Amino acid sequence: MTGFILRRVVQLVIVLAIVSVALFLLLRLLPGDPTTTILGTEATHEQREILRAELGLDQPLIVQFGQWILSVFNGDLGESWITGEPVSAVMSDRLPVTVQLGVMSLLGALLIGVPAGVLAAVRRRSTLDTALTGAGVFFLAIPNFFLGPLLVLLFALSLGWAPPSGFVNFTDDPIANLIHMVLPAVTVGSMVVAVVMRQARGAMLDSLGGDYIRTAKATGLSRGRVVMVYALRNALLPVITVTGLQVGALLSGTIVTETIFTLPGMGSLIVNSIFSRDLPVVQGAVLLIVVAVLLINLVTDLIYAWLDPRIVYDAA
Repeated sequence: MTGFILRRVVQLVIVLAIVSVALFLLLRLLPGDPTTTILGTEATHEQREILRAELGLDQPLIVQFGQWILSVFNGDLGESWITGEPVSAVMSDRLPVTVQLGVMSLLGALLIGVPAGVLAAVRRRSTLDTALTGAGVFFLAIPNFFLGPLLVLLFALSLGWAPPSGFVNFTDDPIANLIHMVLPAVTVGSMVVAVVMRQARGAMLDSLGGDYIRTAKATGLSRGRVVMVYALRNALLPVITVTGLQVGALLSGTIVTETIFTLPGMGSLIVNSIFSRDLPVVQGAVLLIVVAVLLINLVTDLIYAWLDPRIVYDAA
C-alpha cells in the first residue's frame, strides 16, 4: 500500500505540473487585453502600459509563469486584478457554497441511484427495470445547461415549489438555504444518479449470479437478506469507484449550474473572472478544483483497497 501511495503522489505532482502549464498558457491565449477590460476602452495607451507593468504582463511568459509557480509553492495564489483582494480570500468566501452543492448532489445521487440500481437488478427485464433504465439513459443524455432552466420553468415558475435563483446562507436560515439548493443539486446530481444506478445494476447482476449467492439461498436465508447483506455488499465496491470518478464531472457541472441559479460559488466565480479577465482568480480556482479531484480519486482507491482485502496495489 505504501508503494502505491507514493506512486500516486508522484503521478499527482506530474498531473498538477501539466495542468498548471496548460492552464497558464491557455488563459494567456484568450483574445483581448486584460488592461483594456480593467481600465475600460477610454484609457490611454500610457495608462494601459503602466498597468501592464504593475501586473507583470510586460515580462516574458516564462518569467510570469515562474513567478506564479513560486508564489503557489509559498502558499500565495496572488491577488485579484479587479478587487485587489488575495485570491485565497476570494475563494474562501465562495468555496462553502460549492462544497454544499457538491455534497448535496452526491448524497442525493447515492441515495437514489443505489436503491434504483438494486431494484432494477432484482426485477430484471420487468417493467420497473425498463422504466428505471430508460430514466437513467435520459438523465445521462440531458446536459446541465438544458436541465437547469427546464427545472426552473417547471418547479419554480409554473408550480412555485422552489425559488428560481438566489442563495441564503445556512447559518442565517437553514430551511431557506436547503430550499434554494434543491433545484441546483438536482441539476448537478442528475447525471451522477444515472451513472451510479447503471453501475449498481450491473454490479448487482454480477453478484446475484455468483456461486456464493446460490449457496446462501441453499442455506434457507430469506431473499431480502441474500440481496441486502451478501449481494449488495460486494456490489457496492465498483459503485464506490465510479462514484469517485464522477467527482470531476460533478464539479465541472457546478460551473454551469451556479451560473444558471446565480449561486455565489466557485463555478460562478470562474465564469465571472474569465469574462472580466481576472486571470489570477481563474488560475487559483481551477488549480484548487484539480487538486480536490486528484485527492478524492486517491482516497477512493484507498477506500476500495480497505473494503476489499483482495486488492493488493503493491503487487501491481
